[in-house]
Amino acid sequence: MGWNISHGTNPNGEVRRSYTSVDNLAKQLAHVLPAADWRSIAYVFNRPSGDPFTVLPHEADRIANILMRAAHAPLTPRNWQGEAEAFAMAAATAADADEPWIWR
Repeated sequence: MGWNISHGTNPNGEVRRSYTSVDNLAKQLAHVLPAADWRSIAYVFNRPSGDPFTVLPHEADRIANILMRAAHAPLTPRNWQGEAEAFAMAAATAADADEPWIWR
């Protein structure tokens, strides 16, 4: 099982990742982001369940900016840079379209 996240680049227009992959990305983000930035986006990555949820466009834009900073942070391991950027781009695409960023 995993997440199908809207506004991605696969043929279905999604980012599809397992719950484990998202959890591992969360651990990387928590390590490389300033504490205030991580606390402000942790609710997206540390879900208590796999229930679908949406992020409003203005919030998706804010999250996209934080994720892009994480993708390019010096402490981010190379193999996690692309993951952070994929999530950042999906969030930014949702925000640019003024659509909710949907996780299901």
